[in-house]
Amino acid sequence: MKKILTYVCAALFLCGCNNAEIPASYQTSNVQPKIYPDYIDVTVPVNIAPLTFELKDDNAKLVACYKYGNDQIVVGEDNKAMPDIDDWKQLTQKAKGHAIEVDVYADNGKGWTKYKPFHIYVSTDSIDPYISYRLITPSYVTYEELTLNQRCLENFDEKVMVDNMLCSEENNGQCVNCHNYQMYNPNKMQFHARQNNGGTIININGKLRKVSLKNDSTIASGVYPSWHPFLNIIAYSTNKTGQSFHTKDLNKIEVLDTKSDLVMYDIDKNEVSNIQAEPNEFEIFPCWAPDGKSIYYGSAHFEYADTVSESEAIRRCKEIKYSLYRRTFDLKTHRFGPKEMVFDAASLGKSATLPRVSPDGRFLMFTLGEWGCFHIWHRDADLYMMDLKNKNVFPLTAVNSDKAESFHNWSSNSRWVLFSSRRNDGNFTRLFIAHIDKNGHGSKAFEVPCSDPDYNRQLMKSYNIPELMKGPVTVTPQQFADELKNGETVKAVFVSNKK
Repeated sequence: MKKILTYVCAALFLCGCNNAEIPASYQTSNVQPKIYPDYIDVTVPVNIAPLTFELKDDNAKLVACYKYGNDQIVVGEDNKAMPDIDDWKQLTQKAKGHAIEVDVYADNGKGWTKYKPFHIYVSTDSIDPYISYRLITPSYVTYEELTLNQRCLENFDEKVMVDNMLCSEENNGQCVNCHNYQMYNPNKMQFHARQNNGGTIININGKLRKVSLKNDSTIASGVYPSWHPFLNIIAYSTNKTGQSFHTKDLNKIEVLDTKSDLVMYDIDKNEVSNIQAEPNEFEIFPCWAPDGKSIYYGSAHFEYADTVSESEAIRRCKEIKYSLYRRTFDLKTHRFGPKEMVFDAASLGKSATLPRVSPDGRFLMFTLGEWGCFHIWHRDADLYMMDLKNKNVFPLTAVNSDKAESFHNWSSNSRWVLFSSRRNDGNFTRLFIAHIDKNGHGSKAFEVPCSDPDYNRQLMKSYNIPELMKGPVTVTPQQFADELKNGETVKAVFVSNKK
């Protein structure tokens, strides 16, 4: 039986912004509190917004004390701990490189209990101040009700960047997706729209252009973009995509390609060309190396029995396994070298997708699952790391969960990774951040904090394709909508494959 002691607090009561006070008397427990989000013993950037949390026992009252040295914040509102942002900033600056200790007191109607304290480690490494993501309802009737949003990580400010409903009509719907930036620069942004006002919107310093990349020599418009680090060139995969629904499998939905290639769009020349268009190969998820001299991507070998058939691909979907490849890129001629195997996941009976190279060029992060490319619905999907110096591959054990990890991106200083995960309930993706040390190993991931810790438990939407940015996008949702609806569509010119 756990030992419980009773104490009387003789110290001066400490107050936070909501006049919370440490209880005068309480029992102590040698177990840590059950809180949401789980911020117990996590490592956070020094510039992160306050880590608010609540007791999982909704009926309990809470008082929490965040302390470092002689400085402390005492807060408590019903069952929630929500520090004032100015107090939090002062405390994290003083605790930089050290740990904030958190004492939690709870009263469930039987008197106060003080739980075993936990720690929040404050890294000296900061993180890019802004993130962006798609907010989408996981429904196949109301999928148009989505936005591309941006949020400041240093506080809780969130704004809509692109509002899909400004363009959708009752009989002519559309969706927006695949936003991307050049080296975290919010003034060099692109996103894609499908259906009614379809096209790729490219924003360079506030000047908008609507481009159509589809032509007789490409499968479809470009998706899953990767903007070259310093050239006005964007790599895409171009795909014929299908979707199937499972009634028995734990993985409820499967999104797969029946055809896919890689293409490159030269913005200045308005030219699109093939990077990789091999028969019997499904190429996807291009990613430029930070020096711009090579490109990484995933590819699966798949041979149809007779003719290309979506039903056959769905029937044989668990045979589709992606490995990771690389091709060199000549900065002067814009020509690619032959493909090189980077990680042969297929030979291991696995499938690797979403290669992402750290900005310092040291590590390659990817997701690894049993099969397929759209791991956001695969419970077995985990984040893995390759050390590009020695080619060692290892799982990010401290970062991963027993549910899907997917759509990850690095911070510009290579010390943090932002990713989506279904670890909370298996249904909705939420955003998490994890610290990556100099050896490529990750710390326990933490959920991006909200001003009200209960916000994500009540939100019936998923976060999708998170990206980090160095500042906010300043183009308004109406400006983007006007370009989509009324802007002239520039047809990209196809040029022969550059070998």
